[in-house]
Amino acid sequence: MYIGLDLGTSGLRALLADEGGAIIATADAAYSVSTPHPGWSEQDPSDWVTACKTVMAALKAAHPVEFSALRGIGLSGHMHGATLVDAGGQVLRPCILWNDSRSAAQAAMLDQTANVRNLSGNIVFPGFTAPKLTWVEENEPEIFARVAKVLLPKDYLRYWLTGDYVGDMSDSAGTSWMDVGKREWSPELLEAGHMRLDQMPRLVEGSESSGTVRAQLRSDWGLAGPVTVAGGGGDNAVAACGVGCFRDGDGFVSLGTSGVLLAAKNSFAPAPETAVHTFCHAVPDTWYQMGVILAATDCLNWLSRILGRTPAELAGTMKAEISGPSRTMFLPYLSGERTPHNDSQIRGSFVGLDIATSPEDLTQAVMEGVSFALRDNLDALKTTGTNLSRILAIGGGAKSRFWLETLATTLDLPLDLPEKGDFGAALGAARLAIAADTNADLSMIMTTPKVAETVEPRSDLVDRYAETHARYRALYPNLKAALT
Repeated sequence: MYIGLDLGTSGLRALLADEGGAIIATADAAYSVSTPHPGWSEQDPSDWVTACKTVMAALKAAHPVEFSALRGIGLSGHMHGATLVDAGGQVLRPCILWNDSRSAAQAAMLDQTANVRNLSGNIVFPGFTAPKLTWVEENEPEIFARVAKVLLPKDYLRYWLTGDYVGDMSDSAGTSWMDVGKREWSPELLEAGHMRLDQMPRLVEGSESSGTVRAQLRSDWGLAGPVTVAGGGGDNAVAACGVGCFRDGDGFVSLGTSGVLLAAKNSFAPAPETAVHTFCHAVPDTWYQMGVILAATDCLNWLSRILGRTPAELAGTMKAEISGPSRTMFLPYLSGERTPHNDSQIRGSFVGLDIATSPEDLTQAVMEGVSFALRDNLDALKTTGTNLSRILAIGGGAKSRFWLETLATTLDLPLDLPEKGDFGAALGAARLAIAADTNADLSMIMTTPKVAETVEPRSDLVDRYAETHARYRALYPNLKAALT
């Protein structure tokens, strides 16, 4: 048996699977995010440990026989977080999360440093790890002086599981300290951020073993034999493993809290000027490129709070078929934006509101705005030479037929919908655990899900959505000027 642990921003999901990847059970535990100042987003790493104890106890209680046969654990986690520990392994301050924007000035400084983009393959975004440490150096020098190791969130959980400081290629590629082409820490990038190699964890591939579960935990959980802990990876790379997206040209779109359009690559070909991320995949000799929007279903969550109706209720007001774009436009920059703008200061806006505008009109505009932002991502990916002919659609937003048809028509790409099941990062993490324990052929482990249905673009409306997207894209510089 194998367990995949997906350390999300709002909670931990555990998935128990057999050696063939069939899902036996899942368990979840929630925790909170702290926002002590505007633009700050932090988490207490001890909450991750508590959540892990909770989900493991739940799986053991519900499936004691299967749990006792545990052979491996895989890890997935939200990227870019800075968990700082001292020489004794004690946490020095709350973890600074991926959606924390306090280090925008430090990110701009590092991004302008010679050779940083070339080696890291990416713009230094404010959410990345390196600028967070520069912020700590400038604002909390007494803590910075005590930093013995910097761990990404899931790697702190690994430290609790194994007692070892280990990271993986895909997650570490989002720090701005890694030579992403060579898949190793870069002395030059570390020096640019005033960091040292000894402050970094040892690196392994996501499908390799990073160590074994500590004896005390095995005893607590009633496990007699060794339990391998796989390298794991950043959440999007591991989600790609969950849907079998690791061959050149494979791709998926995720309508989650944030929005992701990801394409697997068999070579390292960065284009940082596009604001497209180029990271190591969670499997060897593979990379991926992705465009990221910071708010996708989060935009619908925001609208639901404003209107006092649940997201499901709002989505339920939309017809099954689209009939053309709304006259009202929504720019989904509620938390700033990454691809293609790299703008932490931009904010969202409705354009074209009318006295007759209804909640249904606002809902349609939100779904279209997110779709147009993902079209921006597709256009950015195309400039890097990435061409997708069809993609899988996953995430909570994929439950809305109206949103799917809007997105398919906006992207002018068929969207394949997997059969019902859990195909997210927790399954990908379990698959990486299987790979690390058995050394089986990855193509046999990381299979693609069966397609239940394909949502085709509406050929009669593709041109209209393209024209509306062009008007949407032209709004950004005017909104930027209005907010400056």
